[in-house]
Formats: sequence, structure tokens, C-alpha cells
Amino acid sequence: MTRSIYRHRLATRLWHWINAVAVVILIGSGLMILNAHPRLYWGRYGANFDHAWLTFDRFPGWVTIPQNYNLALARNWHLTFALVLGFGLLAYMVTSLINRHFQRDLRIRRGELSRSHLFADIRAHLAFRFHDPEAPGDYNVLQKLSYVLVIFGLLPLVILTGIAMSPGLNAAFPWLLEVLGGRQSARSIHFLAASGITLFVIVHLVLVILAGAVNEMRSMVTGRWRVPE
Repeated sequence: MTRSIYRHRLATRLWHWINAVAVVILIGSGLMILNAHPRLYWGRYGANFDHAWLTFDRFPGWVTIPQNYNLALARNWHLTFALVLGFGLLAYMVTSLINRHFQRDLRIRRGELSRSHLFADIRAHLAFRFHDPEAPGDYNVLQKLSYVLVIFGLLPLVILTGIAMSPGLNAAFPWLLEVLGGRQSARSIHFLAASGITLFVIVHLVLVILAGAVNEMRSMVTGRWRVPE
């Protein structure tokens, strides 16, 4: 007999879908902005004849927003959905502190970081076992570590570096560029954080498919998740 459990609260589901739209648009528009100067530097300054630590070919139109080269429009998309991302993250954090989602679901216990526990969780993933039959509603330690890294690390970092690169906000918070090591360093860190988020999204989608896309999508729409036999 198949049973279901209430796995995702409304605040988590709303933030998930708003965040999904925002991140896709931010990645696409960010690649278009990067096409304007596909070179990354460290320090305060960077131009064509300076040493770049990373150089790209231009990204194809099928992965950029907009598809045709338009830097001004890409910046408008990027800044608009950066606000969606930032305020959405703030609202989610406040709500998750109030309803104790962080403490209840994402708190990492010392025993979960032991070598034996981590290896057991990795072996379970390699065998396509993604939940504990004794506690199917609980997050496993790999999920907790990845979610904590993204929510408390990569997302705040990409927002702070974006603030540092914005001329208007840079005037209000000039110390932020100094902490980050200069505008070009902020741009490089912004790219690395965004790349980490992109990698997380790709791995997340692959695991959703392997775990059962219909069941996982249903749980993120209705909140209820059918426990696999």
C-alpha cells in the first residue's frame, strides 16, 4: 500500500518555484553580459591587454537571455531578477526561522559528518536509494550539506558580489569592494558563485529524474510526497 507524507511546506514550495525562474533568467542574462567581455581578472582593473585568469569563447544564443546580442536588455533582465532572488531569499530565511524549517530539516548533527555515515550515504546514492525507509521525510546528509552551502554560502555570495559591482550600490557600500579585493575580483567571485549554483541546479535536476520526476514534482507542487515502496 502506497502512503504519502507532507514533505514541503508552502513557503518552501513558493520559494522553490520563484527561485527556479529567477535563477534560470539570471544565468541566461549573466552569460549575455559575460559575452560583452568574456575575460575574468583579479584585482581592481581589467581590460583587453591585462592578464586574464580565465577566457571564454562567446556563449551561443540558445543559452543566453536575450538570444540576440543586447547588453542593455540583458542587464535589465539581470538586475530585475537579482531583486527577485535577493528579496525572495530574505523572505525564505525569515519564514524558515519562524517555522523552524532550518532547525528541523537542515540542522547537521555531528554524527552525520562521520566518515562511516558519509560513505554510507554516498553508497546509498550510487545505488539510487535516496531516502531512509525508517524516516522517509528526512533530508539525508548530502542534501543537507548541499542546501546549506547554497542557501547560506553561494546565494549570499552572488548577491553581495552583485551589489559590489553595481555603481549605485557601490557608492552606498564602498567598503564591500575593498573587502572583495576590487571590482574585477568581485566579478570573478560572482562568476564562481554563479557557476556553483549552476552546477547545483544540474545535479539537482539529475537526482530528481533518478528519484522519480513525477513524484518529486508533485511533492513540490502539493507538498505531499508518495513514499516509494
